[in-house]
Amino acid sequence: MKNKRALLTMGVAVLLGIGAVILASLWLLGQPGNAASRVIVATGDISRGQRISPDMLRLVDWPTATMPKDAFKDSLKLSDRVLKTNVLKGEPLTEAKLAPAGTLGGLSALISEGKRAITVRVNDVIGVAGFALPGNYVDIIVHTERDPDEQARQQRNALHISKIVLERILVLAVAQEVSRDETKPKVVNAVTLEVTPEQAEELDLARGVGTLSLALRNQVDPGSPQTAGATKASLLDTLAAATTPLPVPAAKGAPPAKPRAVSRAAARPAQVVAHVKRDCVSVLNGVTTSQECF
Repeated sequence: MKNKRALLTMGVAVLLGIGAVILASLWLLGQPGNAASRVIVATGDISRGQRISPDMLRLVDWPTATMPKDAFKDSLKLSDRVLKTNVLKGEPLTEAKLAPAGTLGGLSALISEGKRAITVRVNDVIGVAGFALPGNYVDIIVHTERDPDEQARQQRNALHISKIVLERILVLAVAQEVSRDETKPKVVNAVTLEVTPEQAEELDLARGVGTLSLALRNQVDPGSPQTAGATKASLLDTLAAATTPLPVPAAKGAPPAKPRAVSRAAARPAQVVAHVKRDCVSVLNGVTTSQECF
């Protein structure tokens, strides 16, 4: 009798457990976060500027809660489109990562609307030792010589000047490559920059009147410091000020030091008196005593 009750209790417990598992599974499946949709992702890493082909894409299940709003679900809509940003393997393709429809592949697909691309010749020093990679921002520095005025003719050091003429300029390509390899720098002989038409004119004039240098800057730094430029005169004055010893400040509360008076006797060179050894004797004459030296 007792065994029958124990078996009945165990059977009821097992049935209740199975029912709880079924109800939990149904509840989890009914949650909106677990709903999945089909989206287009990249089958491998794709560099910007490349034209998309069908073998670069595949359709996979993607959670609806984390799906990008402008993700593609039909690969036909991506036919012959061009990427303007790099896409990693398994990353969904969105409209924001694509150049406008009808854009040809290559560098022209990377230029923003209203901007232009201009190439400047560089070497390993001007090109920041190869660290000016596509996607970085640089400042353009020109070293030139001012047109002399009356004052500058008398002061030759004021003619030479180095000045930042363009700030936060995007590097589109180095040499003929638009892809970016972040593992190592790449020393090239030319860098292509994205500028406005006005900046293109300024850059062309700057490289015609002087020599150019690139200054690599932080990608998230939006600052625009205003500088007056460095001249030969200001550089030498700064170096001279740095080497001049500063006066030692007097202790707080101490009276100001007065100039020390120098006596006339102290100003004259000390005279050396020669002491000659002499023999002396005392002479007693009655009650009078005297000393004779010889």
